[in-house]
Amino acid sequence: MAPSDLDRLAETARKRRIQLGLALNDKNAQAGGTSKGTWQRVEKGMPIRVTNYVKIDALLHWAPGSCAAILEGRQPVSAEPMEGNPDVVVSDIPPEMIDAEARDVIRLVAVATTKGLTADEIRELSDRVVRELRDQGLLGG
Repeated sequence: MAPSDLDRLAETARKRRIQLGLALNDKNAQAGGTSKGTWQRVEKGMPIRVTNYVKIDALLHWAPGSCAAILEGRQPVSAEPMEGNPDVVVSDIPPEMIDAEARDVIRLVAVATTKGLTADEIRELSDRVVRELRDQGLLGG
């Protein structure tokens, strides 16, 4: 892990904690199943045990794997408790994930229904369909 990756996680986690109005204290850390020291290490850009990143994800209302995604240069996915039903979590899917999923589905359909298309033609078709769906407002983002 490069220091810049840890710095990016530190900055993103700190901003998220402030956005949520959470104090970096023992009570909040313990509610997430970790220690204040572990949480502080993240915000100082220091590594922690891989298993603890998921606990930080939960503390910051991110989907599991969000800290790891940040360390890989991607964005976290929010996971907010649903209003009126805190047992249900709602996440926004990043547009790039929606696009990727749509492209994958289109590619599978093209392979299953059309003989003789090259890999480049299938990629071009899926990119064109995603652009058209986005232009028509049928794909968010």
